[in-house]
Amino acid sequence: MRCVRAALLVLLVAAVPAAAGDPVRALPAPQIAGAMLEPVAYDAIPGWRADDARAAFTVFLNSCGALEQRPAETGPVSTPQLRAGLEAACRNARALGPVVPDVTVARLFFEANFRPFRIVPERNPPGFLTGYYEPEVEGSATRTAEFGVPVYARPDDLIASRPASDGNRGAVMRREGDALVPYHDRAGIEDGALAGRGLEVAWIAHPVDLFFMQIQGSARIRLTDGRVLRLNYDGHNGYPYTPVGRILIERGLVPREEMSMARIRQFIEADPQAGRDLMRQNRSFVFFKAVPLSGDEGALGAEGVPLTAGRSIAVDRHLHTYGSPIFIDARLPLGGPAPQDAFRRLMIAQDTGSAIVGPARADLFFGAGDAAAMVAGRIRHPGAFVLLAPRFAPAP
Repeated sequence: MRCVRAALLVLLVAAVPAAAGDPVRALPAPQIAGAMLEPVAYDAIPGWRADDARAAFTVFLNSCGALEQRPAETGPVSTPQLRAGLEAACRNARALGPVVPDVTVARLFFEANFRPFRIVPERNPPGFLTGYYEPEVEGSATRTAEFGVPVYARPDDLIASRPASDGNRGAVMRREGDALVPYHDRAGIEDGALAGRGLEVAWIAHPVDLFFMQIQGSARIRLTDGRVLRLNYDGHNGYPYTPVGRILIERGLVPREEMSMARIRQFIEADPQAGRDLMRQNRSFVFFKAVPLSGDEGALGAEGVPLTAGRSIAVDRHLHTYGSPIFIDARLPLGGPAPQDAFRRLMIAQDTGSAIVGPARADLFFGAGDAAAMVAGRIRHPGAFVLLAPRFAPAP
């Protein structure tokens, strides 16, 4: 087996110059602000050999398509060398053939094309994980007696300093006469600041559902005519995201160890007026656009590809590059409230979010619907991160 493994490694590494068409160079060790990166052997990564590398390989290939279509990025990690390394790895992945390789070959592909580095953050090691999902709600294309809560598209008077793909960051303004002023906050929008402008992409029944849609950044709305409308994040109003769960903890209304999205919903629904006031503490408001996704595809991540439940993560895009493989090692409450289940998987960075800040911080995507919501809402746990950095890139 060792001989077979070595032979495969040689073949995969040798494929780099053939695929790129140029001599290759070894890339230097990566750097991430706010963290040390410690080289680690694959055999020293707990759960590496037990993970389904074939599933991770498929998701990595999805990111390859987006990498080739998007323009060059700038940032502390999105360097030309890193991009070239990811592109070289993508070419090697495709060179393995049209059929997804078996789990052994997929694992060897990652080992041959990437070097593992343990991410050790300067603050709050080893790292922190949360979960997210795609809400499913009932709704209507027009306002009805049952469905009276509007879901708004991005207003045309919204002036953003950063693109929507950057998450809830950057100033957002509007013109008031000759002056630029901050955009309407949540309370102003809920009180009718955007009413009558034809911005409604759908109508739903409950404000709390809209609130959770905005936190998650996507939704599936099952319309009264039988269609399923797929919505995705398309910008925000410029106010920082305020975690309402933290407010409930600070006020002593929910014990820290019991905090979850289910408890937040329970509080809001038990006292609608207090819930309305709580939601307005988060002045941030998210706008949506319809996206052409099938019912089988996951929500659309900021990278521009559908997310895969259990394999896609949201990361701080100012520190990480979309398409990067990151191995997560944690114990999480997947099957119940206690953190008893080992979660050791190779994930692919395909999304971002305003609350995802730091070198060892990730949001795990769990899919759509109530079952995914239950799991995602329980995740607030530490976890260890191993970044897989490209080994090679074409020589300049």
